[in-house]
Amino acid sequence: MARNYYQVINNKPYGTQLPLDTILGVNLNLAPHIVTDSAAGATAFACAIKTYNGAIGVDPEQRACGTVLEAAKAVGYTTGFVVTSRVTHATPASFSAHVINRNFENQIALQQIGNYTLGRNVDLMFGGGLCHFKPIGDPMSCRLDNINVLELAQQSGWSVGTDRQSFEALADTSSLPLLQVFTKDHMSFEIDRDPKKEPSLKEMAIKALSILTENTKKSDKGFFLMIEGSRIDMAGHNNDPASHVREILAYNEAIEAVKAYVEQNSDTTVMISVSDHETGGLSVARQLNATYPVYQWHPEALRDVKRSTEIIAPLLVTFTGTDRRAFVTKTVLKEWLAVSDITEEEIKPLLDPTRDASQITSQLGLIISRRAELGWATHGHSAVDVNLYAYGLNSKYLRGNHENTDIGHFIISQLGLDLDPITEKLRKDPPRQSSSFVEVAAPYSPIHYNH
Repeated sequence: MARNYYQVINNKPYGTQLPLDTILGVNLNLAPHIVTDSAAGATAFACAIKTYNGAIGVDPEQRACGTVLEAAKAVGYTTGFVVTSRVTHATPASFSAHVINRNFENQIALQQIGNYTLGRNVDLMFGGGLCHFKPIGDPMSCRLDNINVLELAQQSGWSVGTDRQSFEALADTSSLPLLQVFTKDHMSFEIDRDPKKEPSLKEMAIKALSILTENTKKSDKGFFLMIEGSRIDMAGHNNDPASHVREILAYNEAIEAVKAYVEQNSDTTVMISVSDHETGGLSVARQLNATYPVYQWHPEALRDVKRSTEIIAPLLVTFTGTDRRAFVTKTVLKEWLAVSDITEEEIKPLLDPTRDASQITSQLGLIISRRAELGWATHGHSAVDVNLYAYGLNSKYLRGNHENTDIGHFIISQLGLDLDPITEKLRKDPPRQSSSFVEVAAPYSPIHYNH
């Protein structure tokens, strides 16, 4: 905030830094906005350029830009990504596709399996989002056409899996390309995840590292792997602190595994960990009334929460029982959210059958957050700087404050890449763009598509 204010009131050029900026942080501003979305943020990492919100691998003029993943593949690296969102969601898409609107996920799926100008550039994809790979009419589909992307992928040589059993069957020597999509929409929040059905982010990261390592043993180029704890952001959008903290811990478990891998390969490998933005404007401590606050918050208020607000809200929307109050007080609040001191003012919105899922989600998050004394400023993103962590080869060059595009430039330098030839090819034969898009219908939340 202070940096943006300083630039504006002093008529300083974009990029002007404050003294502390030389020490820590990542600046997330983009063109023409001050607050970035995931698409523009990931495109800054992938293409090393600033662009508009909603852009997937395209510049402010909506022209395709070569990505570090594509450039790495062009010079012999093996590539992949592991996410807990749909694999077609903004972050993985920005490394592997080029569309002018992030909602063109049906088109993104086709590009990711190789159906675009450059052919196939991704070797491994783990995540959710099966609905964008199934043809219309299939109960698992959210496509608007008859294209069976899974079949096309298999015909193009992809090994495809859609469940925990196929994931468990993967060996280090499994052949590439490899596509694993475990859920119709995003993968479950960690708090809701059934380990018999969905692998954790850590499990997927370890499996991906093992397979990519084995498949590049005879190569002097190695691999590029992008791993995203995607649902941290979505818990922030929901202002759901119990889900949020569990997603962060799940991400840290994955980081622990990757860090151990880097330590074993420290002469050739670097790990970069960074957010594309902050979500929710979270403050750890909250003033609940006019009395000057005690400096504290209560982690224990989150400990016994058993379900995400995302899972609970639709159950209240569709509730048809005879005693809504009993269901809310005994099951939702006491059993699932560990709240036994609810006030009449707090419970009133939950008893209202006309409230939609978004309104109920917000109220449930507020109830939990008040007891933990956590504050939220928005259901969207904020412009605060985020932490940048790097570990391994040449990580010293990422110390201090950086533009988000600097992450892309570091990867380019680290891997010896040239994005210009990739960009030229894409602009000579631009990837096809959808003429329109339709957001996925209920129970899929628009918030998962637009943010």
